[in-house]
Amino acid sequence: MKQLLLIIALTLTALTAKAQTYPPKDSPELEFAMQLRVKIDNAYTVGETDHGRRIVIPITGGTFEGPLLKGTILAGGADYQLANADGTRTELEAIYSIRTDDDVYIHVRNKGLVCDGKDEQGNPYYYFKAAPQFEAPKNSRYAWLNNALFVCQPEWVKDFNGIILNVWKVK
Repeated sequence: MKQLLLIIALTLTALTAKAQTYPPKDSPELEFAMQLRVKIDNAYTVGETDHGRRIVIPITGGTFEGPLLKGTILAGGADYQLANADGTRTELEAIYSIRTDDDVYIHVRNKGLVCDGKDEQGNPYYYFKAAPQFEAPKNSRYAWLNNALFVCQPEWVKDFNGIILNVWKVK
């Protein structure tokens, strides 16, 4: 009997609920979090594997700065890429650490996708986006990094041996 009443209640709720618009009117907001200026060394390849061509790009250092944090990127991490056979699609996963100016270490794992090809209308396109995840000490002033989603996109600057990543927090 309880199950029947629950089903009736859920059905009535669904029937009387306000119709949702499609597509939704609201979209997530973004808030600028930081810019990472990641220095890199020469890439090397492991070669063709069962999963694709494995490319490794060593991270040698750099800096980062945002409204709520600032510091250095530590050497020793890398960007691990997996390219498909024709090179039009590459999955990336950069793993490294950063240190804030007040000596707090934060682990970073940034997964992304680089694609080029043609869109639905046949126009050429280039897509490069990633979603960094941060692991900061839970008792630090940077713990907010643990509890949010982030997106980033690259910026290329002439005469900089690396990549610049602009990062936004999804609000």
